[in-house]
Amino acid sequence: MTVYFIGAGPGAADLITVRGARTLSRCQVCLYAGSLVPRELLAECPPDARLVDTAQLDLDQITAELVAAHEAGHDVARLHSGDPSVFSAVAEQMRRLDAAGVPYDVVPGVPAFAAAAAALKRELTIPTVGQTVILTRIAQQATPMPDGEDLATLGRSGALLVLHLAARYVDRVVAELLPHYGADCPAAVVAMASRPDELVLRGTLDDIAPQVKAAGVVRTAVIIVGRTLAAAQFPDSHLYSPTRTRPCAPGSPPVV
Repeated sequence: MTVYFIGAGPGAADLITVRGARTLSRCQVCLYAGSLVPRELLAECPPDARLVDTAQLDLDQITAELVAAHEAGHDVARLHSGDPSVFSAVAEQMRRLDAAGVPYDVVPGVPAFAAAAAALKRELTIPTVGQTVILTRIAQQATPMPDGEDLATLGRSGALLVLHLAARYVDRVVAELLPHYGADCPAAVVAMASRPDELVLRGTLDDIAPQVKAAGVVRTAVIIVGRTLAAAQFPDSHLYSPTRTRPCAPGSPPVV
């Protein structure tokens, strides 16, 4: 049988993909992160499915559940918040399943940064202003960052930064980015993106930290810093430009 790593999306139950919901509906076992995955999603599971909250389980215990379900002949849904490709801790689970000979598949989900951009009603890449988005975090009571991936180094690029797992340390984030982006650089924090209690804070590096602390935001939030957040004067994209050469559909007259 198969273990399916399913991206549950950023929080709103209806932001799981159609494929994710369909996969969930046919799995006899579901392991989910109870502190992050909306419980409404569990209604997609079969009525007799075995539900396991992994919030208090370590990696060995989670692996044991996955292997046991596979050996019992059950497909398993492993629900992760956001998208499995970023900050999901699926890599070590996959490594364990490889060693155990258990097959698995991945169903992508809507990542938190995409939900945050939607809440801000902003495109993160703007022509001539910024075409690069860096997804990162900081090392603080967690796995150390690799050499060369500290904020000071990444900040030298001037690219739009999206920081996960960093709201509690917003003062440190601001201090490390100020020399590279300037106090007037647009910044935003989106907490609980897509959920009923979503909170959006907008400002600059000069004033975003006091806003975050006043609002009591310490978790389930992303920090976004970069000039594209407030860009208003920029050229239209070449994608839809009337000067762009477009291929003709078969049988259609040439575009003049």
